[in-house]
Amino acid sequence: MSSLSELNAILTAAGIPVETGVFSREPPDEYVVLTPLIDSFAVFGDNKPRLEVQEVRLSLFSKNNYQKTKNQLVGLLLQADFTITDRRYIGHEDDTGYHHYAIDTAKEYGLEG
Repeated sequence: MSSLSELNAILTAAGIPVETGVFSREPPDEYVVLTPLIDSFAVFGDNKPRLEVQEVRLSLFSKNNYQKTKNQLVGLLLQADFTITDRRYIGHEDDTGYHHYAIDTAKEYGLEG
């Protein structure tokens, strides 16, 4: 399991259009783009990590009031045991008409293989 696959499943089940990296289709009035930020190992005494921390940014783009969807996303993320490391309004994109709101997440996964 990875953060990207887990987030894709959560957002798809909630009916929120989502893609990774860039939204390649005709964008709807509201959608999310996932951007991987960091994959890091915790420090262990024997220098052999057993966990990986994966950090991903969810960029919510909305032509309407984004607050309801933002709150829905936060609730879904917390229910799925994601840590929310940052939430911030990035701004209004005048050329596209979208509000951009970012939610940064982190989650630990056991190492595979």
